[in-house]
Amino acid sequence: MPTITNFVGPFSFVGLLILSNVFMTFAWYAHLKNFSAKPWWIAVLVSWSIALFEYALQVPANRIGYQYFTLGQLKIAQEVITLGVFVPFAVFYMGEPFKTDYIWAGLCLLGAVYFMFRS
Repeated sequence: MPTITNFVGPFSFVGLLILSNVFMTFAWYAHLKNFSAKPWWIAVLVSWSIALFEYALQVPANRIGYQYFTLGQLKIAQEVITLGVFVPFAVFYMGEPFKTDYIWAGLCLLGAVYFMFRS
């Protein structure tokens, strides 16, 4: 019989990965907008500082997720979440136009989800 722990565990994994990806996306790409006129080493230091928080969320997320999913399933979930965080970041924060390629990439990832999570 399912328990609250069985229900909360996978969702806490997803929530932590979403937060982790927000930090990761800012660490990897926000410097292109915010520090483009600064020396690269300043962008590296700022990005590494942000990435520390990303890892502080990502490591426990994967430890929780590994209790419920295989390693391959964890990786595919990470990629789906990454695209789900990246697209709004690119459009709303970086000012990039929305492209239908994001939809096609998402559909390809849904195919990967199907293959990794089928019984």
